[in-house]
Amino acid sequence: MGDITTPRPVLRIVAAFSCYPDSLKWGASLAERCWGPIALTSEPFLLTETTYYDQEMGPGQSKQFWAFADLQSPGELPDWKRESNQWEEQHAQQADWPVPRPLNLDPGYISEAKLVLATTKDRDHRIYLRDGIFAEVTLHYRRKAWEAWPWTYPDYQRPEFHEFFNRCREYLRKSLQSL
Repeated sequence: MGDITTPRPVLRIVAAFSCYPDSLKWGASLAERCWGPIALTSEPFLLTETTYYDQEMGPGQSKQFWAFADLQSPGELPDWKRESNQWEEQHAQQADWPVPRPLNLDPGYISEAKLVLATTKDRDHRIYLRDGIFAEVTLHYRRKAWEAWPWTYPDYQRPEFHEFFNRCREYLRKSLQSL
């Protein structure tokens, strides 16, 4: 029988996307107020792989990643998703947007071995955590590179995303050494 241990802390990230740059700024500002400083921010990447969200969010969305300075327990992932869903609703109600969902916030985390995203949607490859939240291992780190799974979203297979996740992983490794 294996010993039950506490998991190592992880680097909390958020994948934020919107067709409104001010919505991304609003989301980053609120996330910092609630979750602490953002240590790493990606450039906004124009989403070209899908039109799935166009009706709900408008065309021409950009995605930006934020990685937070303070390491966290991976067991808190459902709380992050529920909180970020509330922020999305709050933002949608703050103005008369031409779309029902002006901002999408997808929290997750990076460990040394994987990138995990939270979701409210059940699929065959997702694990139920609690409170209506599932987890998906979107990428895994193997042979010094990020690798996709058959279910990995096409945009998460982009080299520029992997470059940002490499920076995040390196930040995590340095932070773990100082614990």
